[in-house]
Amino acid sequence: MSTDTNVYHPDYYRVLERRDGKWFLKLGELFYSKLPFAVDMNDFKLLYGISKQQVAIELFRINGGISGYYLADLRQKKYYYCGAEVEGVKTKLRSLGIGREDPMD
Repeated sequence: MSTDTNVYHPDYYRVLERRDGKWFLKLGELFYSKLPFAVDMNDFKLLYGISKQQVAIELFRINGGISGYYLADLRQKKYYYCGAEVEGVKTKLRSLGIGREDPMD
């Protein structure tokens, strides 16, 4: 497994981790925006019309909220379980057509 834990994804995806019965939003860094003004990228309600509580409920419904990493497509309201390791997030994104194994290709 790669030791690189950087995960690059479109702004409408969010990576969350479930551990010890709680949800943790994995904060990222926006490196490009078409918007001409600053927006709080963690204001799900403003940007995508869904609350953080609603996202947590939908993620829990996938498989009972077992521990691990999850991916939320806030634009299309689709949710995915990615496994116990962060590498599963990269694999899921690639299966959705986002990213590639070697970014230099």
